[in-house]
Amino acid sequence: MKLKITLILIISVSLNFLIAQLSVGNDHNPYAVGTYESAGIYWATPQDGICTVRYKMAGEEAWKQGLDLVYDPRDGEYRGSIIGLHPDTEYEVELSTTSNKANHTIRTRSDNFPIGKTTTLTEGESIQPVIITESGTPDAYHLVTVPDQSKSVLNMLNVHNYGIEIDADYVIVRGVEIRNAKIHGIIIRNGRHDIVIENTFITFWGRIGGPRTYGNLEGGMDSAIWAEEGTENLTIQRNLLKDPRGGSNDWTTGHPAGPQGVTIIQSKGGHVIRYNDIVSTEGHGFNDGIGGGRNFSFVGNMNRDSDIYGNFIRNVWDDAIESEGANMNVRIWGNYLEKYFIGIATAATSKGPVYIFRNVLGESRIGHSNSRGGMLFKAGERDQYGGGRRYYFHNTALQPNGAVHAFSSHVHPNAITRNNIFDVPGRLATNREKEPESDYDYDYFSGTTLGTAQQENGISGNFTPSGTSLYLSSSNLEFYLRSTINSIIWGAHPYEFGDLSVNITDPVKQIKNPLRDAGAFLPGFNDDYKGSGPDLGAFEFGAPPLEFGRRAYLDYDEGWSPWDLY
Repeated sequence: MKLKITLILIISVSLNFLIAQLSVGNDHNPYAVGTYESAGIYWATPQDGICTVRYKMAGEEAWKQGLDLVYDPRDGEYRGSIIGLHPDTEYEVELSTTSNKANHTIRTRSDNFPIGKTTTLTEGESIQPVIITESGTPDAYHLVTVPDQSKSVLNMLNVHNYGIEIDADYVIVRGVEIRNAKIHGIIIRNGRHDIVIENTFITFWGRIGGPRTYGNLEGGMDSAIWAEEGTENLTIQRNLLKDPRGGSNDWTTGHPAGPQGVTIIQSKGGHVIRYNDIVSTEGHGFNDGIGGGRNFSFVGNMNRDSDIYGNFIRNVWDDAIESEGANMNVRIWGNYLEKYFIGIATAATSKGPVYIFRNVLGESRIGHSNSRGGMLFKAGERDQYGGGRRYYFHNTALQPNGAVHAFSSHVHPNAITRNNIFDVPGRLATNREKEPESDYDYDYFSGTTLGTAQQENGISGNFTPSGTSLYLSSSNLEFYLRSTINSIIWGAHPYEFGDLSVNITDPVKQIKNPLRDAGAFLPGFNDDYKGSGPDLGAFEFGAPPLEFGRRAYLDYDEGWSPWDLY
C-alpha cells in the first residue's frame, strides 16, 4: 500500500514538472524568464535544503548574491526572482542546494524596439476609431504614431466604444491622445502579445454607471487600457491616464465598481507596467488603478513574470494596485500610491512568489464622507487558491491620514516582511492563526496590536527596550530619515543648570534615529545600502531618490509627448 502511494506521489510530482514546463513552452531545466530589469528563475528538482542564487553579467568576474529561491512542493520546483538587472543584457545564474548545482544563462528583454512598418495617424482631431490588424515581427514592430512635430487626437464623442482596437501582435502605439471613448480608450483583443503602449494621453472614457449595490450594472471597470483574456508581454509605459467620464462609488455604498486605469484579464503574463500617471479627482475616482481578474485562480491579471514599477496612482476607491491570481514571480516596486482604500492587493497569491518592495503609500480613506483609512496591503486566499510566498521589503507608509491597518484581516500565510515602515494606528498582521512560514520582523510599527506577528527585532512606535517612547509618526516621518529624533524619557530626572538643580518630568532628549542603519540585509534587494546597515523604508539615506510617474528618471528636455508640446 505504501509503495502504491509513493508511486502515485512520484507520478503526480512528475506531471506537475511536465505541466510547469509545457505552460511556458520551455523544455530546459532550470529555465528563466526575463523582463527588462528582472528575471524569474525556475528549477524543477526534488527539495534539497535551501536553494541559493548567484548571478553576474556574462564575462564579469564578480558574482552577486540573490535572495534564496522558494520551494513549492505542489509543483516540485524552486522558483524566485532576481532584480535590478539591465535591459538587453546576458546574465549567468548559478543555483545551489545542499547537494546539487545548476547553471543557466538568461538575456533580459530589450526595450529598444526595432521598427518595421510605420502607420502615421491623421494630424489634428479625428472622430473615427483606429483598428490595428496588421502585425509586426520580433525584428520589425508595427509602429502606429503621430506626425512629426504635431499631434493626433482621437475624439470618439461618446459614439464609438474604443479609440484604438489592437488585434495584432508586435505593435507599438506611441504618442496618441484619445478622448471620449464610450467604453475603453484602448482595447487589446484576446491572445495578442508583444504590444507596447507608450506616451499616450487617455481621458474621459467610459460609461457613467454608479454603485452596483444600487442596481447600476453599466460602466463597471471601463478602462483607459483594457486587455482581454490570454494577452502576453504587454508593455504599458509613460502614459497619462486621467479623469474617466464616470466614477466609482466608495465603500460606504458597497464594494466599489467603476472605471480603471489599466485592466488585464486572465493573461499569460510577461507584462511590464511602468512609469505611468494614473490619476483622477475624488468625484471621478477609479475602482482600481491597475487591476483585472480573476482574483482566485491559478492565472489572474499579471499571472507570472511581470513587473509593476515607478507608477504614480491617485484617487482610487478600492485597490491602487491589484495583482491577484498566480503571482508567480511578479514584482511590484517603486510606486507612489495616494488616496486609496487598499494600497496593494494580492488576494490570492496561489503560486508566488510575489515581491512588493520600496513602495510609498500615502493617504487612505473609506469614502467621500468617511476619512477613516483602509489597509496598506490586502492578503487572503480561498480553497486551493493560496499558499504562494509573499515578500514585503522596504515599503514606507506615510501619515497623517494614512491607512489604519498594515494588512487586511484575511488569513495571511507564507508572508515575509523586512525593513518596512508601518506607520499605522491599528493592526500589523491578521489576528487569525498564521502558518509557520510567515515571518514578520525588522519593521517599524506604530500601531496598537501586532496580531499574530512576532517582530523580535522590530522597532515599536510606543516603547523601546530602554523604556523611552519614540514619537516617529505623522509629520516626523520623511522620505529620507533624519539622523536624530526626539524621545521622551519617562519619569522624573535630575538636571543641573548652573547652580540650580531641578527634576524634570518626562524630559525629551535627542537620540539616534532607530530607523537608520537598522534594517536586515536582503541579498539582491539592498546590497547598495549606505552606512552600517540598510535604512528602514523605501528611501536609503545617501542613495539617489526614487522617482515616480511618466517623467521619472528623464532629463527635463527629453521624453516629452506630442500632446505635451503641440
